[in-house]
Amino acid sequence: MKITAKEIASLVGGEVLGNPDVVITRPGKIEEGGEGIITFLANPKYEPYLYQTTASAVLVSRDFEPRQPIQATLIRVPNVQEAVALLLERFGTIDEHPKGIASSAEIHATARIGQDVAISDFVVIDKEAEIGTGCILYPYVYIGAGVRIGSNTILYPGVKVYRQCAIGNNCIIHANAVIGADGFGFAPQADGSWKKVPQTGKVVIEDDVEIGANTVIDRATMGQTIIRQGAKIDNLVQIAHNVEVGAHTVIAAQAGIAGSAKLGPHCQIGGQAGFVGHIKVAEGTRVQAQSGVAKAVTQPNQALQGSPAFGYMEYNKAYAVFRKLPQLYRKIHELEKQLKEVLKTQKSQ
Repeated sequence: MKITAKEIASLVGGEVLGNPDVVITRPGKIEEGGEGIITFLANPKYEPYLYQTTASAVLVSRDFEPRQPIQATLIRVPNVQEAVALLLERFGTIDEHPKGIASSAEIHATARIGQDVAISDFVVIDKEAEIGTGCILYPYVYIGAGVRIGSNTILYPGVKVYRQCAIGNNCIIHANAVIGADGFGFAPQADGSWKKVPQTGKVVIEDDVEIGANTVIDRATMGQTIIRQGAKIDNLVQIAHNVEVGAHTVIAAQAGIAGSAKLGPHCQIGGQAGFVGHIKVAEGTRVQAQSGVAKAVTQPNQALQGSPAFGYMEYNKAYAVFRKLPQLYRKIHELEKQLKEVLKTQKSQ
């Protein structure tokens, strides 16, 4: 693909500073550069690379003022991240998606398949499943009995969707994710063994959700495990039975959410964060990486850190003291010695 800086500026609502006719062929990293590359500057830490890059064009914020001469053409935009997302979509590989229905796919006679779908090799679609218009199923996808998938949803290789689960429109589920595996339900027995509790519910994923590779979302014991509209879930996340993830909540890799926890809308969950079961987490809660949320969060828009998690600023203050504990201990020990000397002197007098 070839496009000029002027055309890119028109696409992203930007303003060109430099050669508007420079030809762009692909995006790349600012520190690597290269002829025909367009890159971006969003993090001030990378500004030194801007003055060295051999990239042909760089997206910068509208108010950015360079402090040194720059070889590349600049494209000033209102929002760098949004412009990058738009460009990556433009330069994306959507044309490389598979087409048509492969002869090796196994589709049950009672399954309903929409128009303009792509079903790749060795896909299995069980009885009474429904695949919406424009869906793309990569090789080795399994769709269980009675599953419903909306329009324009993409399932990458090896995705497994168990029986009766529902996935909305415009969703993306990456390789080897499992939707609807049994929840972790076992009842203790008198002899010390564990008896499996049947998991009779399902998973409901609403529209515009993206789920990362190797993530598992368990079916409900009864009722539904629900991922609300616009939620974005990273790789290697575990979501247990009867959990509800609020609309437009984002969850980073290796986080774990125990059964029946309810996360509100617009939450931001850092990597390796953990949540105990049966709690509610208020709208807009931000949980830092590796934190453990052990009780309900009732006040919206809090930032939490620690295990168990508590207020972000309080955590930072506490951690600052924690790091000084060896020094404080030595100081206290010295003061104790001085106090003993003072008391000894007073006693002798």
